Order: sequence, then structure tokens, then C-alpha cells
Amino acid sequence: MAGNLERIIQTKTIAIVGPGNVGGVLALALHKAGRRVTELIVRDDAESRRKTRPLAKKLGADVVTIASAKLDADVIWLCVPDGAIVQVASELAGRDVRWKQRVVLHASGALTSAELKPLKKKGAAVGSLHPMNTFVANSKPKLGGTPFGAEGDARAVRVAREIAKSINGNGEVFTIKPEAKVLYHAVGSFSSPLLISMLNVAERIAKGAGIVKPQALMRKILLQTVENFLRDGSAAAFSGPIRRGDVATVQKHLSALKGMPDAKRVYSALAENAIENLPVRSEKELRKALKRG
Repeated sequence: MAGNLERIIQTKTIAIVGPGNVGGVLALALHKAGRRVTELIVRDDAESRRKTRPLAKKLGADVVTIASAKLDADVIWLCVPDGAIVQVASELAGRDVRWKQRVVLHASGALTSAELKPLKKKGAAVGSLHPMNTFVANSKPKLGGTPFGAEGDARAVRVAREIAKSINGNGEVFTIKPEAKVLYHAVGSFSSPLLISMLNVAERIAKGAGIVKPQALMRKILLQTVENFLRDGSAAAFSGPIRRGDVATVQKHLSALKGMPDAKRVYSALAENAIENLPVRSEKELRKALKRG
């Protein structure tokens, strides 16, 4: 077993299944880190092959399907949508490959390595390796410093951690227990998509105040707040009328938001969380103000 691990670390060959938005970024990062991406495994249609060829050319990789892939890389990393992982794992397990010599990972943040059960039954070491970053159109996230979450078989986790460190440089790699995987992923939801949802509320309120460039208004306070939080944590970064116990200002906010009931609900929910979990003054009076609305 140790010999297999050593071979995997030294040869550095990886195949990516699903080189889309996430998989493509990871493939390029692996290539930059000195890993050899041997195959980009795509759906069996001409359009998928066409879209993948430019990336394959950069990497010196072959564009193949599950049926035509050699699957001779030391590590096979599934970067397909969560709902497709089990099916893809089953299709891969149907190939006559020496799976005992392979580590198979998937990139889901919410699902565990149990999704790869068909390959585990074939003898592969299985795990999950997820980059805690955001991947959206028109953006090329830099993976240097990006934390990764690793979970799965001991051998798969050791290999996954080593791969992650080669990509993220000085970034953290967190080993996640299977039962904590969904909570781990929820942290990411609060850190990006739900944060954007909250900022959408602020954006709409700004427009309601006649401000045509909400981002310009919010940029400095938002960046400073994030910097304070990352340096000192939520309690130290918390400021404003709720922390001061300024009940009159909170009441004014609630009154002004009556014309935007959805925004008012968000404000009240976040204010209640702050009263419950962050340092505030005049707690009882603030609670009464929120109930009165």
C-alpha cells in the first residue's frame, strides 16, 4: 500500500472527468503545479469534445469518453455535477482497470466519498477533494491560497492533501469527517452565495434610496468589514447601531423598510442573530423593537 502511495506522489498523473467550469480551472492549476493531466474525460458527443479541445491542447491531454479512456492515470478526479457522481462512478467501475492501483476523487463540497462506492468495491481508494472557492462565468478564480476540504479513505485523503498543497501553495487543507461534510459545505454557502443574496438586498435598498451605483457606495465598507472579520473574527468586526444598542435608529430602519417587506424580513433575521450571538447593548429593548417592527 505504501509503495502505491509513493508511486502516485512521484508520477503525478491525473485524469479529469468533467472538465467544465470547475474541472477546467482545476486542470489548469494542476498543470501549472507540475502535474501531468493525461486525459480530459467528457460526454460522448461532438459538442463536448469541441469545447474541450482548446483546454486539452494547453495541457497536452487527450479528450476522451469513459468508454474510450485509457484510465491509466494514478488519480482520477470527478468534477461532474453532484447528481451525476454515482452514475459516472458506476460507468467507470464497469471498465476493466486495475482499480487497486488508483485513487479516485470527486470535487463535490456537500457529498462524501460514499458516492464512489462502485469504485471502492473494485478496490480503488476513494475520497473527495473540494476547493472552497467560487466559480462563476466571466471569472477565473486563482487557486493559490484556496483552502481545500479532503475526506475519504486514509490513502485517498493523503494523496488528496498532497495534490491540494501543490495547487494552493500556502493554503490550508482541512480533513473533513464524512458526517460533517454538509455542514462544511454550508459554511461555503454562507461565505459566498448567501452573502451575495444578502448583498442583493442591500443593492436593492440602495436603488430605493436613489443611488445608481450601489457597488461604489458599498465597496469600501464591505471590503473593510471582510478584512476586519478575516483578521479578528465576527465579534470584533461587528459594529453599528445594534452593537451600540441604538434602538431609535433600528426602529427607523424597520419603518423605512416597510415598503420592502422581504428586505425587512432579512434585516430582522440578521438583527435577531446579532442579538443572540454577537456583543450588543440594550438587548431587551432591541428585541422589543424587532417584535413591534
